[in-house]
Amino acid sequence: MTDRQTVNIRYIKPVDKIKNISKGDWIDLRAGEDVSLKKGEFRLIPLGVAIQLPKGYEALLVPRSSTFKHYGIIQVNSVGVIDESYCGDNDQWMLPVYATRDTEISFNDRICQFRIIRHQPDIDFIEKEHLEGTDRGGFGSTGRS
Repeated sequence: MTDRQTVNIRYIKPVDKIKNISKGDWIDLRAGEDVSLKKGEFRLIPLGVAIQLPKGYEALLVPRSSTFKHYGIIQVNSVGVIDESYCGDNDQWMLPVYATRDTEISFNDRICQFRIIRHQPDIDFIEKEHLEGTDRGGFGSTGRS
């Protein structure tokens, strides 16, 4: 059974249309304008789209695996979380980046990707003196090799 969702998109800039993908789970997004960055510079790169997510969903926004190699930029918030309320005509998605070298990004270059996920369920936290799981030895306990 497929849990197919409808996602409404407003193209703010004339970027290539978002398409269904045949490989992988993440959907590419493109630079909505030409961007020149100097080493050490921060910039919000417009992605040319405003997206209305389905009720009960949010989006995760991350760089593509080749973004750093090609452009020398890193996403400053590590993972962008876009909630369903960010859905108006002028709520353009942006990629916040930091340049590690001088770089040029051209309009329509694929620079990041997103996927949608269901909201986290309601959670009740119960404080315990001891947990019942097996103790692995703490952070980094699996070693280096």
